[in-house]
Amino acid sequence: MKRLTLCTMGLLAAWTAGVDPAFAAGTLQAAGSTQQPIEIQDHHVKASIYNGFARTEISQIFFNPNGVDLEGVYVCPVPKSASLSELTIVNGEQEIRGEVLEKQRARQVYEEARDQGDDAGLAEKDAFQTFRFSVAPIRSGDFVRVRVVYYQPIAIDTGVGRYVYPLEDGGTDEAAKSFWLRNEKVEQTLRFELDLESSWPVVDARMPGYEQEAAIQDLGDGRWRASLQLQNASLNRDLVFYYRLADNLPGRVEMTAFRDDDSRPGSFMLTVTPGLDLQPLNRGVDYAFVLDVSGSMKGKLATLADGVAKALGDMSPADRFRVTTFESRARELTSGWVDATPDNAADMIDRIRALRAGGGTNLYDGLNLALRKLDDDRATSIILVTDAATNTGVIEPAKFHELMKRYDLRVFGFLLGSNGNFPLMRMICDASGGYWTQVSNADDILGQILLAKSKVLYESLHDVSLEIEGVETFDVAKDFNGKVYRGQQLTVFGRYKGSGEARVRLKARMTGEDKVYETAFAFPERADAHPELERLWAMSLIEDIETRQNAGLVAKEEAEGRIRQLGVDYQLVTDYTSMVALSDERFEALGVARHNRDRTARENDARAARSAQPVQPTRVDDAQPMFDGAAPSTGRGGGAFDPLTAGLAALFVLAAALLRRRS
Repeated sequence: MKRLTLCTMGLLAAWTAGVDPAFAAGTLQAAGSTQQPIEIQDHHVKASIYNGFARTEISQIFFNPNGVDLEGVYVCPVPKSASLSELTIVNGEQEIRGEVLEKQRARQVYEEARDQGDDAGLAEKDAFQTFRFSVAPIRSGDFVRVRVVYYQPIAIDTGVGRYVYPLEDGGTDEAAKSFWLRNEKVEQTLRFELDLESSWPVVDARMPGYEQEAAIQDLGDGRWRASLQLQNASLNRDLVFYYRLADNLPGRVEMTAFRDDDSRPGSFMLTVTPGLDLQPLNRGVDYAFVLDVSGSMKGKLATLADGVAKALGDMSPADRFRVTTFESRARELTSGWVDATPDNAADMIDRIRALRAGGGTNLYDGLNLALRKLDDDRATSIILVTDAATNTGVIEPAKFHELMKRYDLRVFGFLLGSNGNFPLMRMICDASGGYWTQVSNADDILGQILLAKSKVLYESLHDVSLEIEGVETFDVAKDFNGKVYRGQQLTVFGRYKGSGEARVRLKARMTGEDKVYETAFAFPERADAHPELERLWAMSLIEDIETRQNAGLVAKEEAEGRIRQLGVDYQLVTDYTSMVALSDERFEALGVARHNRDRTARENDARAARSAQPVQPTRVDDAQPMFDGAAPSTGRGGGAFDPLTAGLAALFVLAAALLRRRS
């Protein structure tokens, strides 16, 4: 079987390149409507990061400038793995809160309340990572406040944490673009506040693109705060917050658990940060660039070219490259493999800069062409630049799964945009034992390229498995699939029964040898500080079910039924469930139990209690370190940039800041 490396990388346009205003969060109005659009008066975001997960609270004030009452429709992207937990609407003296129901029933009861003139709201999943909120009525010349809360896991990669508040939706839905007019302007104030609490020391934090406007403070005792306030802003640019942990942190195992009733199963989040030095692969590599030039890439090709230019410029004389583009069909820009000389690289960069976007997205054709003409004697990396919004040619996810399984692949996924097709990308990566992340338009693009390069050019852990003995665990969902790369954490969500000491064992192959790392620690009988873990676990399991369904490993009916039940049981908005907000009286008349109201109250009480305490450590292998006696740590919490890569990244950050100031 041919061995190669497949790197999938989504690059987003820098904000200085401009963003199509049709592709942003905002209120929607049907094209051709004679009414003025619903205005966004104020947009306030409060985010908090706490030892492995984040809570985001969005509060917006809408205003109806028309002479008649209207229904307001608002769309916004959300991050991957986000679990929407609250919808609250304040309309005059009336405050209503949301409960999750089966999707069709939720819409039915919303429309009945709306048509009868009662206050109502509805939150529905609109696409891979977009939610649509409907609010009725927004009365003539009056205001309504809408509040939304969601949770998401936060991972550390090479010692760097990253939080994204997505606003740009990626522009991948042409039908919606033609039907809706979008108003993303905030008439008064856009405010963003973020509180970070970390049990591990944080040495730096930044918001790329907002170096002058953002105020970032180290409050001490593991707490940081970032704040940003803009007047008359537009909701068309993501907000990204980076934070960097201290050097010389050990490899470690951390666990957060929740169990408030010992008669019911508990939930846990287990994070393993390997303290291992993975060695560089010192040999020439073939790079096959596969570039998405379809219509959804319009406005982004300039940054795509910049990223490819940097990658070509960093090649060694022993490397070679090929370039393939795809839209409705795929074609090769090179004639076979080309030596990575400075002249050849410069010529190809000019040709890439001349590319124009248009047509459909035949991702399968692009991948299939790239997998031809491989040299069995050389390691091959395929760099795919795409939003994965496949709509032409082969589009069935199972076919992509079959294609990946023909090769011994490694997939590094860097997906374009807030609304890229992450289920497809995740399935491709899982099929290959690879890795993926999402790239925002506000990211440090070169930093993401360097992250990918450090994983491609260093050995990985193979045949990785994580075993838990001594405590019964079940419904486990993990974010790794047999391989672990340089700087990558392993995160596992699951449920457990019983309590007491468990033995956790990490098995892997490294440099051709079998390795076993293990530790022991207790699963608690009672732990009530993190009730949010139940929603995070349920959403992680839902994504795992979706991935297996896309690969053809789970029947569609079975997957839909399980996802629907998880959505209702844990109050999550999914493809098959929605959140409807009604008055207490109407919920009572409908016989709807207030499960989400009770769950939300418990989460808010726990959050208030945590904020009054010092940041609590989550490491559980202190007494018996899992990686004690292993290869020396990189000194950067499980694998960070080598000095050359770190220097290049620092130069890029400085250059990006200077460019933004000049713009």
